[in-house]
Amino acid sequence: MNKKTIRDIDIKNKRVLVRVDFNVSMTSGSVIGDDYRIQQTIPTIEYLIENNCTIFLTSHFGRPKGKVNKKYSLAPVAKHLKKLMKKEVFFCKDDVRDKDTRKKLLNYKPKSIVLLENIRFYPEEIINSKKFAKKLAGIAEIYVCDAFGVSHRTHASIVGVADYLPGVAGLLLEKEVDIISNALEKPKRPMVAIIGGAKALDKITLVGKLLDKADHCLVGGGTANTFLKAWGYKVGKSKVCHEMVELTRQLFWKASRKNTGLLIPTDVVLGDLENNKVNGVVPSDEIPQKWQALDIGPRTKAEFGSVIAKAQTIIWNGPMGVFEKKEYRDGTDFIYYSIAQNRDSMSIVGGGDTLSALPKKEYLDVIDHVSTGGGAMLEFIEKGTLPGVEALEDK
Repeated sequence: MNKKTIRDIDIKNKRVLVRVDFNVSMTSGSVIGDDYRIQQTIPTIEYLIENNCTIFLTSHFGRPKGKVNKKYSLAPVAKHLKKLMKKEVFFCKDDVRDKDTRKKLLNYKPKSIVLLENIRFYPEEIINSKKFAKKLAGIAEIYVCDAFGVSHRTHASIVGVADYLPGVAGLLLEKEVDIISNALEKPKRPMVAIIGGAKALDKITLVGKLLDKADHCLVGGGTANTFLKAWGYKVGKSKVCHEMVELTRQLFWKASRKNTGLLIPTDVVLGDLENNKVNGVVPSDEIPQKWQALDIGPRTKAEFGSVIAKAQTIIWNGPMGVFEKKEYRDGTDFIYYSIAQNRDSMSIVGGGDTLSALPKKEYLDVIDHVSTGGGAMLEFIEKGTLPGVEALEDK
């Protein structure tokens, strides 16, 4: 990584503002569902404690749209972090824009951990208000970005505070950037990229970028519908990103020029989500007018699995179908299984939906890197950097 990290500067005895990504799933009763993102930030927090720092953590949670909403409070996260750290974690629910609040924060002693209330309760956060960023920076002497998952945002707590404090990377951000960069720049071959999910607008441009790097690109999920449409197939009621159809046609041509295998589903599982009906499997060129393609079919699984089995580097972002319903999750389960079976490959999996679809937690043990970023991972692959990374000091 060409940016400074917490190991590259004198951080001892400093007040440190740390941007983390604690936007985790929460079940009813304010119980943390999946704490993976929280756990991945603990090494950075422990390093700062070892260096006698006073630690102020700031994160967003949900989409409160710039207003205080108890539903999106980070108070439950503070309690959960306390259990994980086995150490007191203070929670500051007071408005950080208030001068008296900031004065109180300055009174915390070294090795204290303070979690600030949801940063998106403030409308100034998303618009990257310089005035707000300066106030937030005023409680610290150093800024640490350890929130890879939101580093594609140009928000005050991500890029704005770096205008007023020395900004460096935390250990999680460093790990994410180094692992993904190495996989893209120096991949063991064959390299296989697997792209799924429903957000075709974001994913199609990414496929175009990956065609320059990967030996094979496998496309499934809702994104594949646009590829099927571009290939000339009728897709029934399946969701299609119509404004990207022409660009998608060009990707087939680009793949042939690059000699990259661009694989799309050859068969699909039909269904009708609105009426909760399932209608079996058909070839991709035989989708009836009143039905939707909601998962990849058995023939496609066999074709994708054969490619994955021979891969040396695997990057996966996005499920293969509507995994939330058991009728359409077999394709996604199969991809996880195929990656888990290929023990010789370097595998990177990312994206919130992809992780939510994880069928067996033990698969995590055989996946080399589970990224905490979804959109951030996609943008990093596409552009090679992120605003939150660029805001930090160069080595």
